[in-house]
Amino acid sequence: MREAYVIDAVRTAVGKRGGSLAAVHPADLGAAAIKGVVERTGIDPAAVDDVVFGCCDTIGPQAGNIARSSWLAAGFPESVPGVTVDRQCGSSQQAITFGAQAIMSGTAEVIVAGGVQNMSAIPISAAMLAGQQYGFDSPFVGAEGWDHRYGTGEVSQFNSATMIAEKWDISRADMEEWALRSHDRARKAIVDGKFEREIVPVGEFAIDQCPRETTLEKMAGLQPLAEGSRITAALASQISDGSAATLLASEWAVQEYGLTPRARIHHVSARGADPIMMLTAPIPATQWALEKTGLTIHDMDVIEINEAFASVVLAWIKETGADPDKVNVNGGAIALGHPLGATGAKLFSTLLNELERVNGRYGLLTICEGGGTANVTIIERLV
Repeated sequence: MREAYVIDAVRTAVGKRGGSLAAVHPADLGAAAIKGVVERTGIDPAAVDDVVFGCCDTIGPQAGNIARSSWLAAGFPESVPGVTVDRQCGSSQQAITFGAQAIMSGTAEVIVAGGVQNMSAIPISAAMLAGQQYGFDSPFVGAEGWDHRYGTGEVSQFNSATMIAEKWDISRADMEEWALRSHDRARKAIVDGKFEREIVPVGEFAIDQCPRETTLEKMAGLQPLAEGSRITAALASQISDGSAATLLASEWAVQEYGLTPRARIHHVSARGADPIMMLTAPIPATQWALEKTGLTIHDMDVIEINEAFASVVLAWIKETGADPDKVNVNGGAIALGHPLGATGAKLFSTLLNELERVNGRYGLLTICEGGGTANVTIIERLV
């Protein structure tokens, strides 16, 4: 099996809903990250074999293969193709996986992988609701096989987050403590300049907008998202806008184009779980990845798990035994935002930079996804 090397990974700063990136066309937003990684690595754009980009709610300006349109909006060669991936919240992590697999298999030498999402322009779940005008109330209900197996009840991440909190007996107070930690860590990371190396500007915009000044008292005063739920808006990821891109290369490409790898892809995989509880799949996915690699959770020097909801992360920590002090050390999506299709590549860039910062060897990334799936990526830093 050939190696897939990580040459660089960049992202835009994340804009809050209605914020600095709201009016940026998704193709231009994706182009910003693509141009950033191409310019930083010095790769000849014509040498890229494919552009693999994640995106959800691919309607309107995000339709028509946003991977391809982002590449072309960046001004790069028409000869380079592109493909858009939808694995819900893990779409751009899956894009990196597909890119790594192409290189490992010998069918590609250089891949740009990443993702883009403008949630201000195209609201969350817009694609889920787009079928209503054609007589489909949801993507699921009405499919005989689905209804027979899972019924016609609510399928939502909000409901899932509540179910997880109840199953693992995670209190609202525990989740609020984690949310506060996320904001505190994120604000400190910004002040300390920890994100500067990974961020490429979009115009003058280059600082994450989402972290808030909050307190446990403020969070305690919020109403739950549903009657009887332990989940409030403070315990969920923030709607936001952004893009990210990673350059992956084979050993041949590294030598041919004079590239300097920063890490190698050590492992990629994905697993599934209950699609109604939905957000628990990082637990079996992590267990599977560690079993396949022969590593333990304690071998991981840096861990990024997407904070779709605080309950997701806390249940995962309980089940895996991960050290909370290694998890989302610069804050997570509760504070920094979750631009859906871009989040996997965004977290990948943060993982890479933090792994170097602490002189660690292994870093792990996992994301819960709509439909009850999860990706795991393990990278090994090159010394």
